[in-house]
Amino acid sequence: MRGPGSSPCASCKLLRRRCAKECIFAPYFPPDDPHKFAIVHKVFGASNVSKMLQELPVHQRADAVNSLVFEANARVRDPVYGCVGAISYLQNQVTQLQMQLAVAQTEILCIQMQHEPALQSHHEVFELDQDDKAHLLHSNNNSINNCNNNYNLAYAMSSGQLNSNFASPSSIIQMQMQDPLKQESLWT
Repeated sequence: MRGPGSSPCASCKLLRRRCAKECIFAPYFPPDDPHKFAIVHKVFGASNVSKMLQELPVHQRADAVNSLVFEANARVRDPVYGCVGAISYLQNQVTQLQMQLAVAQTEILCIQMQHEPALQSHHEVFELDQDDKAHLLHSNNNSINNCNNNYNLAYAMSSGQLNSNFASPSSIIQMQMQDPLKQESLWT
């Protein structure tokens, strides 16, 4: 593995010991990247890392070292949560973006529903009698009101006014009863 006269690996250099030919750290902590081992040693300790690497098959050790380096860097940045904090932050971002997407899709659907019936009813009005016209107008208004209610709910969930997992029925009804014209649009 190591030739005579070559410099010791980063771990042996940091620990100020002689780097043996069969040093378990040498393949994973090269001498030209001392920070990599320093941070792993600071968080996990050299003996713990050595034990972990010895317990793993050789083909899995490089991945384990990469994971240890990632976790050590995350622990230095956030000592309490480490990479779990980063994962939680990213999951929250994904959830917020999904909610914003739902609001945008609802807005698109509402706009399409408001324009589509107007075009269809304009052409069909001449062929309908008075009862059919009243029914068409009533069903058209109901679909627009349902669309506005769904938009209000999606908007409330995306803006944090409602918790998407624990929305109370009264808060949903209250949001649905608000005037949709007073709501902020995602695009303004």
